[in-house]
Amino acid sequence: MTDRVERRLAAILAADVAGYSRLIGADEEGTLARLKTHRRDLIDRKIAEHRGRIVKTTGDGILVEFASVVDALRCAVEVQSAMTERNTAAPPDSRIEFRVGIHQGDIVVEDGDILGDGVNIAARLEGLAEPGGICVSARVQEDAAGRLDITFEDIGEQQLKNIARPVRVFRIAAKRSAPPSEPRAALPLPDKPSVAVLPFTNMSADPEQEFFADGIAEDVITALSRYPSLFVIARNSCFTYKGRAVDVKQIGHELGVRYVLEGSLRKAGGRIRVTAQLVEAETGKHVWAERYDRELADIFAVQDEITEAVTIAIAPAIAHAERQRAMRKPPESLDAWAAYQRGLWHFSHVTAEENALAEKFFRQSIELDPAFAGGHTGLAYALANAGNTFQQMDFNEAMGAAEASARRAVALDATDAEAHAVLSATLGGRGDIAGALLEAEHARSLSPNLASAHGALSMLLIYSGRAREGIAAHQTCARLDPRDPRLGWRLHRVALGHYFIGEYAAARDAAELAISAYPEFPTPYRILAAALGQLGESDEAKRALDRASSLRPAAFEWFVRQRPPGFRPDDYEHVLEGLRKAGWQG
Repeated sequence: MTDRVERRLAAILAADVAGYSRLIGADEEGTLARLKTHRRDLIDRKIAEHRGRIVKTTGDGILVEFASVVDALRCAVEVQSAMTERNTAAPPDSRIEFRVGIHQGDIVVEDGDILGDGVNIAARLEGLAEPGGICVSARVQEDAAGRLDITFEDIGEQQLKNIARPVRVFRIAAKRSAPPSEPRAALPLPDKPSVAVLPFTNMSADPEQEFFADGIAEDVITALSRYPSLFVIARNSCFTYKGRAVDVKQIGHELGVRYVLEGSLRKAGGRIRVTAQLVEAETGKHVWAERYDRELADIFAVQDEITEAVTIAIAPAIAHAERQRAMRKPPESLDAWAAYQRGLWHFSHVTAEENALAEKFFRQSIELDPAFAGGHTGLAYALANAGNTFQQMDFNEAMGAAEASARRAVALDATDAEAHAVLSATLGGRGDIAGALLEAEHARSLSPNLASAHGALSMLLIYSGRAREGIAAHQTCARLDPRDPRLGWRLHRVALGHYFIGEYAAARDAAELAISAYPEFPTPYRILAAALGQLGESDEAKRALDRASSLRPAAFEWFVRQRPPGFRPDDYEHVLEGLRKAGWQG
């Protein structure tokens, strides 16, 4: 008769010292002495306090069994918190920091040791944890949720080495570094949004992915630095935080930034997962977060793809956060930057009333600081809209004033890509297509990921006989800023581009999308009527024509009686041909 195997359900905690080999190599005796002191004065005492049993220890690791998930978690959190305080006075390169993994599962007990998948999973979870951090399985999270004052961050299913099935993993953030005894004086915030990009944490068990994680952070810093609207901390300063988990409020204090981008990377098999989050340093509020899962076939192509995706997402997220901050301030307390942001908030709503409010706040920004280029850039956009989109002003007068404001913005800051983009738009509106193209290309060279530069280029390419290129530029604009409320308004240009090259069904579809977004904007109705006329859909064409001529009669007359600025003669006649087929008697 064979002996019965002893099994039981347990919470298993596995921990090791991060960077143990490096610490031993640098100072063997000192490291062993400090580790012994931490074990005696803190770790063993906490394990006993929470009714844990030390199963075994290695040079840098420990395996502990608990009867309760809550006990295991409470022990881990208290140890990590205490280690944060103990490390405060230690130099960063000699700190002892633990990584902890906790799992609950069935174990086999043999001669005091414990075996089985439950133990293996806990050990693999420890490998996913950051130095000073804790990773737990979904079973632990489910049992402990609501019982402890901790926050679980879901980092998704992970394929753990030698574990057949994927395991859903949660991370518990642990503060590991405290400010120095004499805190540095806070640096003043710049007069535009400021951001620090921290080194991305390699959370995979593969140390070779460290260079990949660093490469993403470095590339994001470089890409964001091309945005003149942002103040981006240089790599050398950002990377002083590598291997540390300093509170974002402290980073904001020390670097003088409003936003901090942090992220992590983990590799499982042939796939890579990168998570990134943008945090407002002052409040700790998450402004934006995203996760990217990719096949790791070509690591450098993946790095470029993720860098581009992160960069494209961050700039609009910061812009939105800045506008929300400005909207919370009373108008009488606004400085030039906040007034500019208020103007942008109203401008983004794309109505005549909001455009008038945007103009008011842009003028206020200029009054508060005449040398601030952003105020003049915003005013140029609002004046162009007043003369063209909403016809609140005489077209020529409005476009002349818009061009003057745009030129003033460029004169104040020749490196401001947004200023060159609005100058391009105003020149194009006045019919100087060649000059406008030069400005649009210059804006794009200054800031390749600036959506408005690609938007201006789209219009100009369509007007200059390069409609397919113009449509592609619009698609790039939409990809760079997919939540821009003006995208629907810009679709009338895409409709025009399709019309010019005889793609009447596509022109109809784009015009209808533009109308659904802005039903009071007259231009898409004209394009829709012409496209339907060319398609022979006479009834629908007539309805679109009636709407186009009745919505703003003066604008319709101006459009059909004289060739609008920027239209090539052949393109203009092509549109009139479609309108005649729709029933226009011209």
